[in-house]
Amino acid sequence: MTRILIVLLISSCSLLSGCTSLIIAGAATGAAASQDRRTLPTQLEDQNIELKAFNALFENEELWEGTNISVVSFNSTVLLVGQAPTVALKQKAGDEINKIAKVHKVLNQIRVAAPVSFFASRNDEYITTKVKSSMLFTDDFPSSKIKVVTENSEVFLMGLVTEQEAAKAVEVARNVSGVTKVIKAFEYLEPE
Repeated sequence: MTRILIVLLISSCSLLSGCTSLIIAGAATGAAASQDRRTLPTQLEDQNIELKAFNALFENEELWEGTNISVVSFNSTVLLVGQAPTVALKQKAGDEINKIAKVHKVLNQIRVAAPVSFFASRNDEYITTKVKSSMLFTDDFPSSKIKVVTENSEVFLMGLVTEQEAAKAVEVARNVSGVTKVIKAFEYLEPE
């Protein structure tokens, strides 16, 4: 009987530690969501738009196999980045995403070029991390309000920000090594 109790106790502890991880991950996600200036329904709608966009690209064989496109939705504004071999495919991708319900605007920043290499993609992730870290350590700056997307060393900044916050975000991003260009895709708020 004692052995069974010990096994149950050890099993319960391992299950609880898994639950603790889930609770911590959920709390972190909730904290990030609470810092966002978008409403929770808008955040969920943005996720839904991204899923629908991925599906639209996947269902179109020409777009899926012939391009390298990423989709980011923020406040129902969709940013398209990546590469397409022709202007026609770039336009087609924008048209497909524009058909999705609740998309207010499409910012088609797809470059007509061959897809970037695996190493360029990893470098983009590194640049994004450096930009976010620089913003995080900037005094009196709402870094959690800025979405950073990097594609082929070009940094795209999205968010609901004041003009002053936008200017500061651009300045921070421009001063990160490896960034070749900063593109603003902000929606502006009135200062409080």
